[in-house]
Amino acid sequence: ASMGRTLVELFYDVISPYSWLGFEVLCRYKHIWNMDLRFRPAFLGGIMQQTGNKPPAMLPKRAEYMLKDIKRMAKYYQVPVHMSGDDFQRIFATSSLAAMRFITAIDMTNQQYLEPLSREFWMRFWSQHEDISKPENILAVAQQAGLSAELSQKALEMTSSPTVKDRLKETTAEAIKYGAFGMPAVVAHYDGKPHLFFGSDRLELLGSVIGEKWLGPVPS
Repeated sequence: ASMGRTLVELFYDVISPYSWLGFEVLCRYKHIWNMDLRFRPAFLGGIMQQTGNKPPAMLPKRAEYMLKDIKRMAKYYQVPVHMSGDDFQRIFATSSLAAMRFITAIDMTNQQYLEPLSREFWMRFWSQHEDISKPENILAVAQQAGLSAELSQKALEMTSSPTVKDRLKETTAEAIKYGAFGMPAVVAHYDGKPHLFFGSDRLELLGSVIGEKWLGPVPS
């Protein structure tokens, strides 16, 4: 089994800036490490609720630290996350449910767009500080990611279907089953068992567990 490729699943939500960091680094490593990277769009709100977790920013000292931390991480990881103090209000006021359902619909129908689409949602929310919850904004993101108007419209209609709603719930439940309590949650299937890594700063450890060499967040 160790000769085969390691399946690495990334459970993420576009409302999570650390998920973006982890996503970009894993994308950079998918052709360097002997792994099959599988994106698993899930709903962070559901994970927080079901595990009794609270957003870190609710603790003022932690929010203060997080601002500096994300600034440093963005620079080190070379990902354009831009965050300021008033962003916390914006995050608390935004639900990512519609966006994650839309991403799920695309995952189910046109998987080739999953990576660029997810990236565009992060770009819009975390780099351009624009809304990602309204249908017109979701369609704008889809267009930016290269989806046709027809495909985007179809995916948008699918977001209210039980099929998509259930799939998102199932993926979220699966993340929790692996032990996730926040995002990003990375699960490596190695040596016949799943290994959970929480956060974007544990990818070096992930490499070590699956027998791969860590070359920093931006491997050349």
